[in-house]
Amino acid sequence: MAAGLGVDAYVHWHLAPGFDGVRGTASPQISQGQLFRVETALALIAMVLVLVTRRRLAAAVALLIAAGGLGAVLLFAYVDVGGWGPLPNMYDPFWYPEKTISAVAEAVAALGAFWSLVVPPVAPPLTAKASGARSGGRSSS
Repeated sequence: MAAGLGVDAYVHWHLAPGFDGVRGTASPQISQGQLFRVETALALIAMVLVLVTRRRLAAAVALLIAAGGLGAVLLFAYVDVGGWGPLPNMYDPFWYPEKTISAVAEAVAALGAFWSLVVPPVAPPLTAKASGARSGGRSSS
C-alpha cells in the first residue's frame, strides 16, 4: 500500500511540469500540473500515515487517495468530460508508460488499503510468559 502511494507520488511529481500548460478557462486558472502536485502531496501524506500509524483511519485515507486517483485517470482516459470553469480539460486517451505505472500503483495501493479495512487485524502472538508459565514451558499431553 505504501509503495503504491510512493510510486503514485513520484510519477505525478515527475509529470507535473509537462502539464503546467494545460489550464482551465475561468479565473483563477488551475493547471493540470498543479493538480498533479496536489495528488503528489496527498499520496505522500497518506503514505506517511500508513507507515507511521498502521491504523484503519490511515488505510481509509489511503483508499480515498488511491481510488480517487485511479478513478480520475480512468475517467479522463475514456471520457472527454471537458473543463469545469477553472479546472482544465484533462481528457487524455493515450496510455504512455508513466500513466500506466501510476494507474497500476494506485490500483495496488487501493486494493491494499481496502484489504486492510476489511480483514480484521491479526492478534499479537502469545508470549512465552503467557503460554508457558503454568505448564513450565512444556505441553501437558
